[in-house]
Amino acid sequence: MQFGVFTVGDVTVDPTNGREPTEHERIKAMVTIAQKVEEVGLDVFATGEHHNRPFVPSSPTTMLGWIAARTERLLLSTATTLITTNDPVKIAEDYAMLQHLADGRVDLMLGRGNTGPVYPWFGQDIRNGIPLAVENYALLHRLWREDVVDWSGKFRTPLQSFTSTPRPLDDIPPFVWHGSIRSPEIAEQAAYYGDGFFANHIFWPAEHTRRMVGLYRQRFAHYGHGTAEQAIVGLGGQVFMRRNSQDAVREFRPYFDNAPVYGHGPSLEEFTSQTPLTVGSPQQVIDRTLGFREYVGDYQRQLFLVDHAGLPLKTVLEQLDLLGEEVVPVLRREFAARRPAHVPEAPTHASLRAARDAAGTAAQDPARAAGAERAGAGAEGGR
Repeated sequence: MQFGVFTVGDVTVDPTNGREPTEHERIKAMVTIAQKVEEVGLDVFATGEHHNRPFVPSSPTTMLGWIAARTERLLLSTATTLITTNDPVKIAEDYAMLQHLADGRVDLMLGRGNTGPVYPWFGQDIRNGIPLAVENYALLHRLWREDVVDWSGKFRTPLQSFTSTPRPLDDIPPFVWHGSIRSPEIAEQAAYYGDGFFANHIFWPAEHTRRMVGLYRQRFAHYGHGTAEQAIVGLGGQVFMRRNSQDAVREFRPYFDNAPVYGHGPSLEEFTSQTPLTVGSPQQVIDRTLGFREYVGDYQRQLFLVDHAGLPLKTVLEQLDLLGEEVVPVLRREFAARRPAHVPEAPTHASLRAARDAAGTAAQDPARAAGAERAGAGAEGGR
């Protein structure tokens, strides 16, 4: 199972001292966090994509390329890449380039985005959000798998004999997660292609996430990609930890109360009881996270949000130390012990290449494979 963090890249005033970081400081903090993620032994760093204040990550591939050059094993992802307001041709080219630079350590999460004004800035209409997501991904999927594409659709100019460059590394496209908070159509899309489904899982109660993941699993099996239990699921989550739970609650409360997303609404206690937000000790985070399996089943990727709401970088790095030293090692062991053998791990470039090569070998010469098997059995019998 993969563990990591995702960031939305918000620039938010620290309510304890009234200081707001500059955009430069926030960008540099994000890359420091990514390097720390690898240092403490986590697997994945994912950045959001936003084109409006108070957020800074408008160019995920630029940031991830910089991080790729300064890490060795970290998986680089997004949370999310806007499939609605980006040109799928540019997504195909940008992420294939990043895939080459990072030696395959790349996947991406596609999403619609939920900020209405962004759509007209890129010549689109939010009322077309779902149709844009469907059509644009259908094109992106082909661009990564076909050398020459002829295509026409509703939302962009036609393509004639077009080849996206560079081609994906080893002719294996980056693995795609489809991220959603509330749209069953996106769960359906992920299932149709046999891709991963990432439930945002930070604002809604457990029952909502259970229904969304359940729909995806059911449709994944319907389309013949495997059993429902073999569907590829990722979850988000929010945590804030101190060794003493009372200290965690006391320290995090002013950040929660003033956060742009959920501040000035339900109390911290109400929010933690109704959503996956966990504020407490490392053991409480372990127990809560293990409980996610009870309503979504065995899943493949868990990403935590730890750097939002104006939390200073020093505090975020302390959170990562706790995750790496006390929380994730236990979660790895416990999830692995509970996972049935038929449930796959999250796909990586290496695993997708190995599966492709194995399938190719079997398809090329099944007679030779059968002959070798018979020869091997005869040799054993002659000993």
